[in-house]
Amino acid sequence: MGIASVAEIVRVHGAGRPDHAALILGDRRLTWAELLERSARVADGLGAEGVGSADHVVFLDKNGIEHFEVFFGAAMLNAICVDVNWRLAAPEVEFIVNDAEAKVLVVGPDFVSVLDAIAPNLQTVSKILVIGGHPEHESYEDWVERHQPVDPGVQATSDDIAFQLYSSGTTGRPKGVMLSNDNLFALLPMAKEMWEITSDSVNLVAMPLFHIGGGGWAVAGMYEGATSVVIRDLDPAALIRQIGELGITNGFVVPAVLQFMLMVPTVADGDYGSLRSLVYGASPISEDVLARSIEVFKCKFWQAYGLTETTGAVVNLPPADHDLGGPNRHRLRSCGLPGPRVEVKIVDTDSEGGDEVPTGEVGEIWIRSPQVMTGYWKMPAETAEAVTPDGWFKTGDAGFLDADGYLFIHDRVKDMIVSGGENVYPAEVENVLMGHPGIADVAVIGVPDERWGETAKALVVRTPEVEVTEAGIIAYAREHLARFKCPTSVEWIDALPRNPSGKVLKKDLRAPYWEGRTRKVN
Repeated sequence: MGIASVAEIVRVHGAGRPDHAALILGDRRLTWAELLERSARVADGLGAEGVGSADHVVFLDKNGIEHFEVFFGAAMLNAICVDVNWRLAAPEVEFIVNDAEAKVLVVGPDFVSVLDAIAPNLQTVSKILVIGGHPEHESYEDWVERHQPVDPGVQATSDDIAFQLYSSGTTGRPKGVMLSNDNLFALLPMAKEMWEITSDSVNLVAMPLFHIGGGGWAVAGMYEGATSVVIRDLDPAALIRQIGELGITNGFVVPAVLQFMLMVPTVADGDYGSLRSLVYGASPISEDVLARSIEVFKCKFWQAYGLTETTGAVVNLPPADHDLGGPNRHRLRSCGLPGPRVEVKIVDTDSEGGDEVPTGEVGEIWIRSPQVMTGYWKMPAETAEAVTPDGWFKTGDAGFLDADGYLFIHDRVKDMIVSGGENVYPAEVENVLMGHPGIADVAVIGVPDERWGETAKALVVRTPEVEVTEAGIIAYAREHLARFKCPTSVEWIDALPRNPSGKVLKKDLRAPYWEGRTRKVN
């Protein structure tokens, strides 16, 4: 196909299959020709606003067709579309817009209140567009229509940045993960070779587009020229209907979505004859949910393990290892085998030089692959800490390789909590909670949760003579943080256990809540 950059996806398919459906969202449909035309209008408009190569355009909205117009329109200028997690609180959004040095900000109708709160504090934005209109800012639709459908024809190189996704840092500062065309196109051919996404596929795009599992998965299908069915608000019952009505063939979902679909009373009556394969990942899955999903949906299942920093999937568990009654059932607890051009090693966490541990022993998972990110935006020290000079990325996850090369996740080296597929970094939550006058000291840990895998718990040392309640602490957190980051429970503790250097012993705090479980992640 000759596609080696994001812009070439819409250029090639817009010309080569103009009448084929590119996007479906509810009653809205865009052909590849229409998507090319509207993306070109966006490119013309962005260019008029001074956006050029390597500049950033920030997009804040739920999944929608406009995302793709801005994503491809920016790419036509070799600019970078940065999708912001719409679950974030206003101060968090403000930080990302300023950190990205965005020139243009596009905001969806559900987030006008966030825009109004942060607009006076934006440092580099010269143009704000609002989908659906706004009293003070130009309507996105009017802006698109008043520009010409002229492709500027800018060509990107393999080293240019195709994606910049923000992943919260362990210090509380979000990090802009820079993924180049080389990173992205090292992955995209796998869509056809492994997951059977082809030009006639109807690909489910249900995960948030600010995630690599949303935006990256969508691009994997579009690279092949497939039709993307975009889900704005996830309704499990509606999703079940759409599989049959639209003939969905492929999809990526987090385990929680499978669990919610299985809870729909009519799930067994759905029409799943079109499904070829479902890929699941972003958080571990229970064997019960997996077994029932295989029985109900009757398609091939793939498990994918990866991170934003690895452009998504680097380790995959193939359908052959999803045999529930076979001799290798234990492999269902693994992530699978490294993908093409992916190296995995398990490193002694006490080693300074990256010494590997023997087969079967637990250590930190390191990944080396052409998919490993270019680096963190404007954070060279953090990049150097995460990626070794010879290209190994330190995932922060702990696990082991068995004798057959299958990767099993055991625990986390870092303190990150994964709640419903969202990464929650305790340091960020702790920094906010320490602003509460009733909290003298606090540690946030992940505890098991049947619905979300795990959720945050705050272990609080009270400030003497200051009244504080569990409900009050949770409400305080929700004022300052996205809801998924906030503690769902609070416990009181006289003092936090610390080592001689003052570091809180999170492992000791977590242990009682994970007793009797084979893994210390859920």
